[in-house]
Amino acid sequence: MGSPTGPQRQFPSGAAYAEALQHTRLCFQHPDLKGARAELTGLGLPRAVSGAFASVFSLTSAASGQRYAVKCFTRHVPDQEQRYEAISSRLALLDPAGLSQPWKLGFEYLTDAVRVGNDLYPVLKMDWIDAVTLSAWLDAHHADRSAVSGLADRFEALTRDLSAHGIAHGDLQHGNLLVVSDGTFRLVDYDGMYVPALAGLGGTERGHRNYQSPLRGSDDFGAELDRFSAWVIFLSLKAIAADPALWNRLHEPSGEFLLLTEEDFTSPAGSTGLRTLLAHTDRTVSDLAEQVRSLAFQPLELLPPLARAVPGPRTSATASPTPPAAGPTAPGAGGLPGWMSGHLAEQPATTPATPVTASPDGFHTRTALDVVAVVLWCLALMATLLLPLVLPLAGSPAASPVLVAPLALAATATAFARSRRTERVRSRADLAALTKQLAQVGDPVKAAAKLRKERTKFEAAETHRQAAYPRAQDELTAQYHAALKDTEQRRTRKLRDIAKKIDGLSEERRRALAEALADKQSAYVQAQLARRLVAQSPPHGVGPKLVARLADEHGIRTAADFTGYRTVQNSSYNSTGAVLVLPGGHRADVRGIGEAKAAALVAWRREVIASAVARQPTTLSSAEQQPVEQNIAHRRDRLTTRRTAVESEADTARTQAKKRLEEGRGQLARENTTAGGRARRQRQEFSRRTAEIQQSSALHGALTVALEAARSRQSGLTYARYVRFLFSGR
Repeated sequence: MGSPTGPQRQFPSGAAYAEALQHTRLCFQHPDLKGARAELTGLGLPRAVSGAFASVFSLTSAASGQRYAVKCFTRHVPDQEQRYEAISSRLALLDPAGLSQPWKLGFEYLTDAVRVGNDLYPVLKMDWIDAVTLSAWLDAHHADRSAVSGLADRFEALTRDLSAHGIAHGDLQHGNLLVVSDGTFRLVDYDGMYVPALAGLGGTERGHRNYQSPLRGSDDFGAELDRFSAWVIFLSLKAIAADPALWNRLHEPSGEFLLLTEEDFTSPAGSTGLRTLLAHTDRTVSDLAEQVRSLAFQPLELLPPLARAVPGPRTSATASPTPPAAGPTAPGAGGLPGWMSGHLAEQPATTPATPVTASPDGFHTRTALDVVAVVLWCLALMATLLLPLVLPLAGSPAASPVLVAPLALAATATAFARSRRTERVRSRADLAALTKQLAQVGDPVKAAAKLRKERTKFEAAETHRQAAYPRAQDELTAQYHAALKDTEQRRTRKLRDIAKKIDGLSEERRRALAEALADKQSAYVQAQLARRLVAQSPPHGVGPKLVARLADEHGIRTAADFTGYRTVQNSSYNSTGAVLVLPGGHRADVRGIGEAKAAALVAWRREVIASAVARQPTTLSSAEQQPVEQNIAHRRDRLTTRRTAVESEADTARTQAKKRLEEGRGQLARENTTAGGRARRQRQEFSRRTAEIQQSSALHGALTVALEAARSRQSGLTYARYVRFLFSGR
């Protein structure tokens, strides 16, 4: 018949595939699979390893003897063929020589490959690999610290391969990481893999819950999918390599995790496993644990890839319900249809109304009144025959009433006797009772139509409510993720600003120390200028009188008392003179000092400055540096305190967002539970009414038949039948 089509295509169960694979020569057409030998269970059935979306069987080709893993899908996956084609094409481009290890497996997506019943379904034919899961390998080798450490390095290399090619597996976990005998990995289960060609499509799964970020949502589908799970697995491997006892301490036999579970990421404060790793004496382990704790609260797009941010030893790793469909009616409790099971509350046994006992057919057993009626008829007939012979008025019109009177009397007596017959009384009572019962029962057809209309409306409302519940949950989750993302962005922005300011403190310290030294040097030069008297070593051309005039008239005694000179035009003598410039900007016009002597004074001052600069201090003492150091240390402390406050604010915001999410989910769950209870009671009411209608329908039919029979029987109790009964006895 071909393969079923449609977006909601139904797939067989794993058991149905196992039954079909007992006859691989019939169910397969592919030459590698036709007639292949399936690995069997102890019961002789093909052995299946079942997951959420598929069952995997081991088949050995009859043609080549090669062993394959054949994945048979049990659930609809949107765009399945397109996804596998894109994944296959991308993996085919990878050069094995450029990979850290041969982790990729060959596979082939086969459409309409296996026949189950009358329909064909797709399968995924994969190369078989003899290997064990990561958790099984750790069970056997966790005490070998060197081997576990090497495996951690190869896992890091595997994630680097994926990241370098823009690929994400989508469900990195112990069951999809197989370890072969040479200690290298093989990656299996590509159902949820992301490759660049699939950008824009949504994800098909959310990955194993014990390896995924709490913030991973249904819409997350990109190259960053593996980042959180990669950190989790790498942390586990490095921790076991550092301390093999952690495997038996934190791992549970057959547990679906390595060292940490979903609860460790969603509630790190109450996590025994994460607290153990955070407090571990090995710095690599504690740093990696802190990294995982931090990443659990960050959106996927902000997570660093493992290959770019693996912390080394002694270094910080801190980074920035639908009701069942009605089926065929089957006997159930109380004789109800099978689909009512679970919907109809236990009802007390009810006794349906019983139709009245049917009256007997015809007339039976004459009574005294019947005999009187017969006698009267006989007398009336005799009178009718004899009266014309004895009466003189016979033949005249006046004789007619006399002749008719006996017959009328007999007829009236007969009518009276008929009305007194038990059969007539019972027949009338039966008709009245049946008519009344039928009116009380009502029309079951109308009742059923009304119930069907109410139930259709109810189920439509329930379908809408049940569809709205997960949407409301997703909306709450989206709001939570948006709040976390906004919190993380604000935290990152503030921390980046604080880090920038902290980094700038070194430059500010350098500038402050340089300014302090410059001030110290300037003060030293100024002190030297103030000590150098003009009178001690006057410049050439400046005699004692000019020196005295400079001191007495203008207060210029040292090299510090003037800064330079300005030329001025002497209009009286049509010549150029000079004035000395004082430190405050004022000018001093000194008699006897022209431009040449002023220039000589300034040159002398420059020599004094040069001599002072040559001897000025080049360093600050500890006491002189202390104010600068204290100021910088104070500002660093304030920035560090602010950084701690930012982290605290972010934690508070996350806690509040989590609280809002939990409160919202709790409210939704309570409302959904209440609505579900109402729906359950309503379905029970519908089922009760259905049972009543079934009983009513049966009673209505019985009453209708009884009423028709009663009417038929009454029609047999006519006057003529009664007269015949009077004379014939039947």
